[in-house]
Amino acid sequence: MPVTNDQSDARREGVAKLAQRIDQGRGIAPADLVLKGGRFLDLITGELVESDVAICGDMIVGTFGTYHGQREIDLQGQIMVPGFIDTHLHIESSLVTPFEFDRCVGPHGVTTAICDPHEIANVCGIDGIRYFLDASAETLMDIRVQLSSCVPSTHMETAGARLEAADLVPLMDHPRVIGLAEFMNFPGVLMKDPGSMAKLAAFQGRHIDGHAPLLRGADLNGYIAAGIRTEHEATTAAEALEKLRKGMRVLIREGSVSKDLAALAEILTERHSPYLCLCTDDRNPLDIAEHGHLDYMIRTAIGLGCPPLAVYRAASLSAAEAFGLKDRGLIAPGKRADIAVIDTLAGCHVSRVFTAGRELTAAAFAARQIIPPIARQSVKAPKVSAADFRTGGNRAQTPVIGILPGKIITEHLTFDIAPEDGDKRPDLARDLVKIAVIERHGRNGNRATGFVQGFGLQRGAIASTVCHDHHNIAVVGVDYGDMALAANRLTQIEGGFVVVEGGKILAELALSLAGLMSLEPFETVRENLIALRAAARSLGVVLEEPFLQLAFLALPVIPHLKITDHGMIDVDRFEVIP
Repeated sequence: MPVTNDQSDARREGVAKLAQRIDQGRGIAPADLVLKGGRFLDLITGELVESDVAICGDMIVGTFGTYHGQREIDLQGQIMVPGFIDTHLHIESSLVTPFEFDRCVGPHGVTTAICDPHEIANVCGIDGIRYFLDASAETLMDIRVQLSSCVPSTHMETAGARLEAADLVPLMDHPRVIGLAEFMNFPGVLMKDPGSMAKLAAFQGRHIDGHAPLLRGADLNGYIAAGIRTEHEATTAAEALEKLRKGMRVLIREGSVSKDLAALAEILTERHSPYLCLCTDDRNPLDIAEHGHLDYMIRTAIGLGCPPLAVYRAASLSAAEAFGLKDRGLIAPGKRADIAVIDTLAGCHVSRVFTAGRELTAAAFAARQIIPPIARQSVKAPKVSAADFRTGGNRAQTPVIGILPGKIITEHLTFDIAPEDGDKRPDLARDLVKIAVIERHGRNGNRATGFVQGFGLQRGAIASTVCHDHHNIAVVGVDYGDMALAANRLTQIEGGFVVVEGGKILAELALSLAGLMSLEPFETVRENLIALRAAARSLGVVLEEPFLQLAFLALPVIPHLKITDHGMIDVDRFEVIP
């Protein structure tokens, strides 16, 4: 096949760039950029090395020496570490667009984010995944995409879309795609569900991410044998260690709701660290502002006694190795120039960040090409009234979702709630309040009601369209009229969060993109979240993050009791409770 002029030009350009890297690495030509006057953490030996770091274009070309550059930056004794890699998250759950996520999280040292866009995919299908792929080409941070494996997550919910293997295969070779995202329907894997089998078969030999809370023993063996390589749902050291021993890379998670770092800190050792990674899964802008992102995880882990070398390996090199990103994770020649500049290893306070050789500055963020939002007007729920929140039934014995603060696992509790005039009412003395899910994609208008314990709610209602993973409307409350007002308001504002008391809206946040993401800057979202939390507390709510906690109460792949628009779900039996 003849070589075209364009191909010849590309080859000549490639050779010229290669020659530049070699000459700049040897020090016989000035580097494009040299970071001087600092030390870098060598993740191979654990040493802090006094050295210049020379960068040519997007690549590190020189270490362990003195270099001269066309541009030089004096770091004044600070420490350079490889840019951090968040190995599993849903950018939608940050409540902002990929562009605002980039601007919010990049300055915390995160230079690579491996995302599963299954939140938006559950609303608008493959178009949602394409939106993230298109956006990732314009962000400064390197956003890599896993193709959403479970849309919807189970057969026991109504989502806005359904994705089969045939929908995903055309995107599997996209340059920003790593593989198949978290396979949440682990019962479907073990039972060899045909749809699950088709997806797993299509991605054999590629990266498949896992999601198997509490799965142990022979069932775990079968799950891993399906080709699943990584997993982020371990909540105890024993569970994580079993998964490590069976060849899984374990992603230690610390999000806004799921907080597993303290429980898993004992396994974050230098011996285990090559097989451990860090992830946030779901973290909102308020928590990022108050605590941080992966930088928070790093300093917290070191504060818990984890060796700094083990922690920084998990945050970068081990993450890169686990997901096949061989071009990053070390400050070394030939690696992508992803570097975070910090004060101390224990403090991990980030002052400068470079991603692919570009410093993250206000000017750099402003120069990005922002693509337009999609999935507007996606909330198509039926209008509801107070009467729609009544819970019938003649039996006093009632299943109740028991919240475990800091976890997305819930308890399956049972209380006697005697019906009054054909309705089981909230019981504030026992912290038993009403929860409901309303189908909002315009598919069937389903509604389901139940009870939850753990909010501490004394009056009013809160509602959300961030409702994993189907993202219907979830509303929890004491007063049925307030619950109806909150749910109906979500349709008017295109989705989001609402807090209501006494027939008045106390606070709200519009999430106009798919009912999941705000079109406002992350600073505005952060301020609205402060007002929402304060409003929720004024109703008696005791949870630190009530909105994301509410969202996870509707996810029927996390034990033990959940609720969807189909009804109360016994996750252990994997069935709707009659």
